[in-house]
Amino acid sequence: MTTRELLLLAVLLSLVERHNQTWSMSECPQGYSSNADGVCIDFDECEGEKDSQSGYQCGEDAKCANTNGSSLCKCNDGFETTKGEQSFDPLIGDKCSDIPECDREKGLCEKHGEYAECRNSVPFYSCICKMGFIASSRQEILAEGDNCTDVCKIDKTICGNGYCQQGKDGHVCACHPGSSNYGNKRSRCVELNCEVFTNALSQQESDPDVTSVLRMLKGSCLNLSESETPTSLDGEEFLERLLSMIDRLLLGGTVLDNKQVSFILSLVESSLGLIAPFMSKNRMQVSKAHTELEMVLFKGPGFPQGPVTLSTKHAKLQMQWETAAGKNSTYPGFTALSLLSYSTLENSTNRSFSGINVTKNISLQMNSKVVTVKVSNPDTAALQVPVTLTFNHLPRTDKANDSICVYWDSEADGGSWSTDGCDTLHSGANYTLCSCKHLSSFAVLMALHDIEDPYEMKVFTWVGLTLSLVCLFLCILTFALIRSIQSPRNSIHLHLCLSLFVANLVFLCGITRTENQTGCAVVAGLLHYFYLAAFCWMCLEGIQLFRMVVLVFNTSFQTVRMMAVGYGVPAVIVAISALVNSGGYGTEKNCWLNLKGPFRWSFFGPVCFIITVNIFFFFVTVCKLAQKFSSLNPDLDNLHKIKAFIITAVAQLCVLGTTWIFGCFQFGNSPSAMSYVFTILNSLQGVLIFVMHCLLYKPVREEYGKIFSRFFASKKKYSEFTSSQSSKAQNSKSSKNTGESGL
Repeated sequence: MTTRELLLLAVLLSLVERHNQTWSMSECPQGYSSNADGVCIDFDECEGEKDSQSGYQCGEDAKCANTNGSSLCKCNDGFETTKGEQSFDPLIGDKCSDIPECDREKGLCEKHGEYAECRNSVPFYSCICKMGFIASSRQEILAEGDNCTDVCKIDKTICGNGYCQQGKDGHVCACHPGSSNYGNKRSRCVELNCEVFTNALSQQESDPDVTSVLRMLKGSCLNLSESETPTSLDGEEFLERLLSMIDRLLLGGTVLDNKQVSFILSLVESSLGLIAPFMSKNRMQVSKAHTELEMVLFKGPGFPQGPVTLSTKHAKLQMQWETAAGKNSTYPGFTALSLLSYSTLENSTNRSFSGINVTKNISLQMNSKVVTVKVSNPDTAALQVPVTLTFNHLPRTDKANDSICVYWDSEADGGSWSTDGCDTLHSGANYTLCSCKHLSSFAVLMALHDIEDPYEMKVFTWVGLTLSLVCLFLCILTFALIRSIQSPRNSIHLHLCLSLFVANLVFLCGITRTENQTGCAVVAGLLHYFYLAAFCWMCLEGIQLFRMVVLVFNTSFQTVRMMAVGYGVPAVIVAISALVNSGGYGTEKNCWLNLKGPFRWSFFGPVCFIITVNIFFFFVTVCKLAQKFSSLNPDLDNLHKIKAFIITAVAQLCVLGTTWIFGCFQFGNSPSAMSYVFTILNSLQGVLIFVMHCLLYKPVREEYGKIFSRFFASKKKYSEFTSSQSSKAQNSKSSKNTGESGL
């Protein structure tokens, strides 16, 4: 290289160096930034693409691409800009949207046959079968090599209890008689049983309002299950009339038997299954006087999934949508769940425990309201996933040791609670959590550990009543057959003994026979009547004694009036009690009145009134007798007077029923001293009447002596039997005028 060329190269290098120095000293152009050496380099705009303040946002369907001094937004596969391009300048602004392949290019799915169609999806497209056809692979999206086949040919179960045929818009299911798809022609036909409405009509012909609703339900059911072109129902109107009908059936706290309860629960389940598909709302709650309902409805393609909860004031239901929907082979095209609670039905089912095995010292009581759970799934006898029910307890004073979750088994003895398939998960002070593997009507029971009467008290009762029966029978023979002692007052004694004899006999034979509900109620009714009759005759005894001793009337009651009071008043009380609350007769433990409610006053009320009146008569009579004894026979010493007075007073206590007052002093559940006194005195009431009014009554002893003398032909014994007393005329007159025992 020559000297001249070297000189020119040096000048050129000097100019370049000077130019670079001048460039670094000025600002870098757009898209560049200077580094630490002051040299301008390209700036990557895509690093700040996610920053909302950068101005380079491309959107979710595009990606940022850096260029020399700038950047571009490139659309994802299957997307394009509004101008149909694949990229845009982020500073100018645009967006990427899905490419409608099916609209732009025809015949994309022809390779799958004439029954395939293109469906645009994001970001590409897919080929699916037309309505009424299904892919040979049974998948919704056609894969390579798939063809579309008539769904009626490839899936024989698509219509369930019906036959499949092709229509212009796809397949149509025509249901067989007795089945229905509830007006949705493309849904599977399921069995629809209308027999329950027919049976209900035959049982409720006497009530026109109930009959009207049942006819409406039956007609709609037959229309859906038998007509080729069934008409739709007004779900809200049908539900309103159904709940009103249930309120009418439960009106006034009516106590139903087991068969009637089974009838109502079965009717409710069938009616809810019929009405639910036609509800216009997806969720609704309805409250009536005796019922409360929450209903949830799912309609649409596919199955609902996940948990679902329904609740009323008395209970809460938790289950899975899949459980309510059931299997695909029986899915009717909708899913419905209903939770219905009854406000008074627990009163009718509080003795329906024959399906539950418990030990003898445990009694069962209802501890929640009754609820019915109904879902559209026709197969709920054995659920794979149990449902959970939370019950609020009834307000009670009893302390339950155990809570038992139960369901209503309509096939057991006409209807009974059963624990099969239900478990108690947890029980608190105010609620119980239950898990059940089937659906029906449910409730919670509480198990009470009974405090049994001590063995010795049972012995006192049975021995005392047996002796009383024998003595009362002798009293009846005495007062009825011995003419010399017959009087209005002894007529009262006769009917008192008759009433007590029948009452004690029924008590001994039937008080514990609780296995038959109807028979137990009859026993309780008989005991109610004859014990009230005994107290009415006791009241008549008190009135007659008052008239004789205080008023000194020789007149007596007319026989008709005595019979009207002694037997008529108890009959009226028992008849009214049975009409008002027939379920008050008989309990789980014994065949007596239900003493845990106001019904007990149908017995306690009259008894308390009679005892109060007789106590008054007793004290008045005792005072008068005390005066008469002081002047009756001055020759008797004070000891004899006191002895005669005490015997006379005790004799009156026996027939006035005042010994029953000891029952008022029994407190708590455990037997007390008063319990023993009450049991002994009242079980031996017949014995006391026989001793005081027969054995210690001189005219009766004389008649007994005559009878014995005839059998033993021993006049001497008869003479010794009567020789120690005073003259017959004087004492007979005294006993008739004062009611004294005859000593």
